[in-house]
Amino acid sequence: MDLVWSGFRQALALIVGADGEIWEILWLSLQVSGTATLISLALGVPAGAALALARFPGRGLVVSAVNTGMGLPPVVVGLLVTLLLWRSGPFGALEILYTPAAIVIAQALIASPIVTGITLAAVGQVPREFRLQLLALGASRAQMVWMVLREARLPMLAAVMAGFGGIISEIGASMMVGGNIKGQTRTLTTAMVLETGKGNFDVAIALSLLLLVLIFLVNWGLTAIQQRHPR
Repeated sequence: MDLVWSGFRQALALIVGADGEIWEILWLSLQVSGTATLISLALGVPAGAALALARFPGRGLVVSAVNTGMGLPPVVVGLLVTLLLWRSGPFGALEILYTPAAIVIAQALIASPIVTGITLAAVGQVPREFRLQLLALGASRAQMVWMVLREARLPMLAAVMAGFGGIISEIGASMMVGGNIKGQTRTLTTAMVLETGKGNFDVAIALSLLLLVLIFLVNWGLTAIQQRHPR
């Protein structure tokens, strides 16, 4: 217990003292995961809406694939991205392996199925009669889709929370494609593992506290929006 309490005291001292390296790691994590979340929203929201509204042969198979992707292990994504970006891989010429860009790609691939699945569920909850009424009133299909997305916008905030929470706290893919390079690709989770292995429990605890606070603040803000604007 002495080790735990000592670690917490030293961690708080590092945070309050604004340790430069810790805040640099936090800022990089925010940049990488924030960018990956935006990309996953740009990909997942249209895909989820299309799956919810369209009917085509093989739709059940596609939905099953999306649901499977929601539980895809990050290390599998990390391996796939590593193979694609490897020196002899199809995108090796880009030379972005072990850079923040590679982490963004991996995290976006992890979050996109989550966003797609939650959007599919949210749009699917909008009554079919509502869509038919919009079309009967003269709305174009694009206008109907836009109105349905507006109707489902608050439940879809869960997609943002789940997507961001899933990638800001993952480690396998970030470690594999980023390399955990100091000052370049070291995120909160990868740095936490490194510092724990080195026995620097004060730094590891400080990083874990920042991670927990960050996730809480994002979820608290989005939850407040949901509750302030009931459907």
